[in-house]
Amino acid sequence: MSQLQETPHLEKTPARAAWKCKPIIYQINTWVWLNQLSSEYKRAVTLATMPAQALDELAAWGFDAVWLMGVWQRGVATRKSALNYLREYRQATPDISEADVPGSAFAICEYRVEERFGGRAGLAIFRERLRNRGIKLILDFVPNHVATDHRWLVKRPEYFVRGKAQDLKAQPSHFFSVPQSDGEELVVAHGRDPYFPAWIDTAQLNAFHPGLRRAITDLLIDIGHQCDGVRCDMAMLATNDIFAQTWGAYVGEAPKADFWPEIIEAAREVHPQMIWIAEVYWDLEHKLQSQGFDYTYDKDMYDRLIEGEAGEIRAHLSAELSYLQSNIRFIENHDEQRAMASLGEDRQRAAAALICTLPGATLLHQGQIEGRRIKLPVQISRAPEEAENPLLKRFYRRLLREASQAIYQEGTWRMIEPRQIHSADFTHNNLIVYSWLSCADFRLIAINLSGEWARALIEPSDGPRLMAGRALQYEILSDTYAKLCGEARNERGLQLEVPPQGAQIFRFDQV
Repeated sequence: MSQLQETPHLEKTPARAAWKCKPIIYQINTWVWLNQLSSEYKRAVTLATMPAQALDELAAWGFDAVWLMGVWQRGVATRKSALNYLREYRQATPDISEADVPGSAFAICEYRVEERFGGRAGLAIFRERLRNRGIKLILDFVPNHVATDHRWLVKRPEYFVRGKAQDLKAQPSHFFSVPQSDGEELVVAHGRDPYFPAWIDTAQLNAFHPGLRRAITDLLIDIGHQCDGVRCDMAMLATNDIFAQTWGAYVGEAPKADFWPEIIEAAREVHPQMIWIAEVYWDLEHKLQSQGFDYTYDKDMYDRLIEGEAGEIRAHLSAELSYLQSNIRFIENHDEQRAMASLGEDRQRAAAALICTLPGATLLHQGQIEGRRIKLPVQISRAPEEAENPLLKRFYRRLLREASQAIYQEGTWRMIEPRQIHSADFTHNNLIVYSWLSCADFRLIAINLSGEWARALIEPSDGPRLMAGRALQYEILSDTYAKLCGEARNERGLQLEVPPQGAQIFRFDQV
């Protein structure tokens, strides 16, 4: 029996209307990318002087948006802090030098586009050239903290979580001091996640301060003039509940209005078509969606894909369709291990086919398509040489061409419950099966993350187009046709046989 999702598609808000229902987003480490292109083209490449061929290649993959990670200015303090870890960076890039360490992309000194990238004008040129190729632009915003040399520390010290001399003495890794013009020392907290050590290259913003909220709103409005969407780092840390739990007496009573509804509503008055993406964990995805975010990270799906438990994935996909459509799914990003390292080549293919063909957004990471294995620290600007995997690249080319088809934007999605072939065969439990149906098209998708062959029957009622006189079965990822015969398609349904760590996407054609 299929689990038909009756929930209607998400309401077409101005932001949703301006974007595809199921966008494919490509994350690029800006500094690394520009250095790679400069080396390849033997000239200094900026966002303003980007070779047309590089942009055409992005368009050829079918990406709907590019997330340029790390365009904002990193200051002296950010770089100085990062240089303390040069030995660790050499685990990723053995010949790294101090010149290759600009510092963390998430310890921002100023929300100005780095001048060596081409500055604000260069970003505007890049954005327009992307737009001409049908690609939107996403930029970073970090709500929780700024760099320890941000101008607000002198101009607006009230914007920060502050401590006292005894806090600095008792917790030197959680607080730092900032000299003031009057000769006094301001004790400020480092930014942190309550479950981990503080980020020592950052200063913690006070999300409860009304002046900071106004300043952040103005900042996001300015960012909105430069892009089509914003990805908010560790977004849950700024919610009233989490912020109060983290900082308690240091920040006092929470405002009546929560952080994100106040900020997003004000920014959307100016930029109604801007998409908001939240990096969020701790089962707070639905809360952040209800507070205005269009997409939230689906870390639960990532964890289940790493574990490879089909039953857990099926349970995860039983959520309301509106929730699933507001997820952004990935199998690697700058925080997670490379998919080649965590999943291996074959399981990566199956997992990638899954995230690219489910409702919601898909996030692909620079180097994922080529099969890179080395995870880069966000503090460095250069990647090591790695050989490309041409077979994996060809797989992604075929998968993304399929995922860009109209059926995934306009069709109806539903889960399908696979049935046993016979009473002694339980391999159907290893399958994740679902379909997409539109007025003119049909897809049946089967994913097997296990290490054994999986067999199942799909009931005739689960494939109306499949059973409507179409006798030619085309498997898109392997580019193979098979004629449906009585054994494969009978009154019991369609028989599936999916190889270990395999993915199959079927289209059914007339002979």
